Amino acid sequence: MACPFFRRADSLVRQPSVTVEPGAQWNLEDEELSLADDALTLTHLQMAIQLLTAPSNEDLNTAVTSLVAKYRQSWPNIHKLKLDPKFFKSCANYDYLADIQDLLLKMDEASASEILVLLGEELITCCCTGIIERAFRCLGTDLQEFLGSLDGVYDVLKLQEDDVTDTGFVCAGDGELIFTSERPVIAWLLLGSLKALTRMLYKVDVNIKIEPVEGDARRYRYLFSLVKDSSQTLQLGRPGVAAKQPETMQRSNSANASDLQMNSASFCKMFPWHFIMNEQLELVQLGRGFSKLYKPYLADFGCLASTYFDFKRPKGLTMKFRDIVRRTYTPFLIGLNSPPGVSDFPAIGLEIKGQMVHCPESNSLLFIGSPFLDGLDGLTCNGLFISDIPLHDATREVILVGEQARAQDGLRRRMDKLKSSIEEANSAVTKERKKNVSLLHLIFPAEIAEKLWLGSSIDAKTYPDVTILFSDIVGFTNICSRATPFMVISMLEGLYKDFDEFCDFFDVYKVETIGDAYCVASGLHRASIYDAHKVAWMALKMLSACSKRITHDGEQIKMRIGLHTGTVLAGVVGRKMPRYCLFGHNVTIANKFESGSEALKINVSPTTKNWLTKHEGFAFDLQPRDPSCLPKEFPNSNGNGTCYFLESFRNPALDSTQPLEEHINAAMKTISEGGDA
Repeated sequence: MACPFFRRADSLVRQPSVTVEPGAQWNLEDEELSLADDALTLTHLQMAIQLLTAPSNEDLNTAVTSLVAKYRQSWPNIHKLKLDPKFFKSCANYDYLADIQDLLLKMDEASASEILVLLGEELITCCCTGIIERAFRCLGTDLQEFLGSLDGVYDVLKLQEDDVTDTGFVCAGDGELIFTSERPVIAWLLLGSLKALTRMLYKVDVNIKIEPVEGDARRYRYLFSLVKDSSQTLQLGRPGVAAKQPETMQRSNSANASDLQMNSASFCKMFPWHFIMNEQLELVQLGRGFSKLYKPYLADFGCLASTYFDFKRPKGLTMKFRDIVRRTYTPFLIGLNSPPGVSDFPAIGLEIKGQMVHCPESNSLLFIGSPFLDGLDGLTCNGLFISDIPLHDATREVILVGEQARAQDGLRRRMDKLKSSIEEANSAVTKERKKNVSLLHLIFPAEIAEKLWLGSSIDAKTYPDVTILFSDIVGFTNICSRATPFMVISMLEGLYKDFDEFCDFFDVYKVETIGDAYCVASGLHRASIYDAHKVAWMALKMLSACSKRITHDGEQIKMRIGLHTGTVLAGVVGRKMPRYCLFGHNVTIANKFESGSEALKINVSPTTKNWLTKHEGFAFDLQPRDPSCLPKEFPNSNGNGTCYFLESFRNPALDSTQPLEEHINAAMKTISEGGDA
């Protein structure tokens, strides 16, 4: 193996493993006077990270002793690394690690890096016990959270100690850690320490590849990979759980803030201590912090918020949606309850302090807050980890700084900024939600769009007496053969723009457009006795719109239309680009009436004709066709049925000389005033 020390030992300034400054000694005795013997403090966290970045001479000698006992046969001269422990007491500032570096270079330069890695593993095995092991465990529930917390915690500790050295950690992504140090020997020692820590804390065996960062000789990159497959970067999730790939979202290239999107997974990750309640005070969304605690119990004990949370403040609050909305300007303090029958719930009594926000666009309540803690031991006693507190949360600094008065003052300022930030973010999210809801309403019926927005399951449903319209352009293939694609798209865009406006006017649902085929239905989302009338009027207006449009070569656009009324099955199909589709024999029959129609004609089925003539006050001009024109798929029990051509419509209240549009508008006004539209 190549020599790990690309700079010779004599090119480095020898420095003590532990920098000793007046008043900088870590002494647990003072803290033990005011804290319980097993209380985890910031000092323990400092000592744990020091074991990785600047191990003491005593710890190094303990690790060397264990290393010599295990590998004396592999490297006979390795015993030279061992020293008498009494020597360290007489030379407090002795740089043992620098001597280890020099001895390895003289003894076996090719194996130096391997020995250092093994020494790092022994350092953790021998010295990472008791309270130090607990300190490491509090950094995260899995290796990726551990690396991320190592980055943030070490940065805070350096700031508190006024450390001006460049030593530090940067978690650069999944399975990647960057370490900065002036001493290559520390970098190789850290590799072994990380291996042993991963095995000790998370029962995961990993390979760690170390490589210098290009352009900076002081920085080293550590790439983690599974032992079984060293070619793949390790997905650093919880042990035994396959890492989920994040859902791909369509990205917007807009620079407008209102166009930016945030899905629920990102919001739950950014704000782990939030939940959303509906009008029944049922939980519809939980942040990652709450989800980790309560998700296993939701299926058994329901989603009622009062089952899991005790609303301690504001005082005298009644658990009603409207009463909570009135108190959204008051700080909330919420205690966590143990789920029914669960005796070993780790976070019982944990309090979350925050605010409640009313979201009128979904008529829901958003609570967002932070754990109300007074120190590192309070965190671990409640079954939490440093990684459970987001980086932007002032509570994280309160835990790490440790000075209560200073922390409370900083928390107050940060909470004010956070409140302002949340209000701004909530305003932006509100605008974005309105856009998303509007988009859903364009694609799906209102009832279906609302369920999709709330994340509810949507079951297929049977709808009786749905009137379906199918249409296509006669000779569309010939038109396409004589025109460019852009001409065809421009023609359809102008025509379908008019049709879409008709859908809004008549309140009918546009099912789909495929090429020149245009399909609508009425009676799905809002049933009415005039569903057939609306579709018939729309068909007449569609033919009227065609008469005003021409193809690229000057010919009039000619459409043929078919109408049929019957029972259909409707449901949402697909997860990616879902569609609201219609199924059933009557959908096929409606299509047959369209294919059996003629240019500039509306072919109406007997069932639709019955609905059009069932109610008085509406004069549809229906001309019967030859019975042979009736599709063979249509159930014709008496054998006397036939289909009809819808020629026009007249409102008896208007003069017959008035244009068709006036007759239709007057009829729509009549049914709207009657409340049956």
